[in-house]
Amino acid sequence: MATLEAQLAELKAQLAQLQPQAQKSMAATVDAPAAATSMESPTPVSAAPALSWFGYGELNYTRPAAEPSQARADVGRFVLGAGYRFDERTRLVSEIEIEHAISSSSDPGEVEIEQAYIAHDLNAGMRAQIGLFLIPSGLINENHEPTRFYGVFRNFVETAIIPSTWREGGVGLQGNSAVGLRWDVGVTTGFDLSKWDAGSTEGIESPLGSIHQELALAKAKDLSGYLALQYTGINGLKLGGSIFAGGAGQGEPGFTGSRVSLWETHARWQPGAWDLAALYARGHISGTAALNEALAGRPTLIPEDFFGWYVEAAWRARMGKPWPLVPFLRYERFNTASSYTMLNAGAAPQPLADRIALTGGLQWQFAPGVIFKADYVDFTHGREGDRFDLGLGYEF
Repeated sequence: MATLEAQLAELKAQLAQLQPQAQKSMAATVDAPAAATSMESPTPVSAAPALSWFGYGELNYTRPAAEPSQARADVGRFVLGAGYRFDERTRLVSEIEIEHAISSSSDPGEVEIEQAYIAHDLNAGMRAQIGLFLIPSGLINENHEPTRFYGVFRNFVETAIIPSTWREGGVGLQGNSAVGLRWDVGVTTGFDLSKWDAGSTEGIESPLGSIHQELALAKAKDLSGYLALQYTGINGLKLGGSIFAGGAGQGEPGFTGSRVSLWETHARWQPGAWDLAALYARGHISGTAALNEALAGRPTLIPEDFFGWYVEAAWRARMGKPWPLVPFLRYERFNTASSYTMLNAGAAPQPLADRIALTGGLQWQFAPGVIFKADYVDFTHGREGDRFDLGLGYEF
């Protein structure tokens, strides 16, 4: 009996030693990052837990050159995501985002669901998804985490022309081939032109951003469709483009015939230490003449066309290993109202002048998934809009 008790005591001691190691291993597996916007096939069942967590965030400081008294510090975004694998082919991707730290009727913040969709693998190279998901447009919309783009803030073209972060509710299909070609096609909700506020500057800042519905009781009489292609078959090269189009009247009186379309093309090349990118985007809103007749005299009429493009270069020095300090420079030209439809009176509103912005800065990744940024934005038309920015971003 004494021998048996001694053996039991020894066995308990061994189990006590093994338990912390098992818990540590399990925690490391559960806390492993999950790519919320990744379009790759899911991890095999045996290699990942059913539930996963991920997230990102950014804190920033901006100081206008012309008005230093308007300097602001902000928790720009705090995002938590959860993924759940129902089986080896079906999974949930979801994200909740808080902007500007506090959200209430008297505060500037927002709380929003950024993604909430079910993805189902049809076969090894194709998947379907249904729910609220990111539209595959441009270089940033699906890769909008602060560690994945240069500069403290997202570039002007992919916020003013492409309304990143841009998501819609609907159904989509995606395919990936062995030669590096990815295609996306789907039917989703679209824009609501009746939301246009001619008394504010929101439409000048981003025409599509001002009429984006974000699947919040979204009007869905008029649906939209998208098609995107992307090629990554050559190491270090990414080529792609997309188009999104659909009705925007949503059955509202006076908005019959209103439609929105947006197309873009982009390229990214990473030869050696260089990271080079370029993008062009153009949008069109039809059926605006009668609407602008009714809005005549208001500050912000509805544009017919808007566009933007940029080129960007960054240098990632390598001295035996990747150097964490990365300088970059970006040139942008964009116009949120480059033309208006002719009114019945025989004249068209004057288009806006193109805006040109030059942004240069440094980024320092001092830990995996954590980055410090500093940049200066210079608008060529004068000091208005010029600013100095600092930012801290992270992703896990």
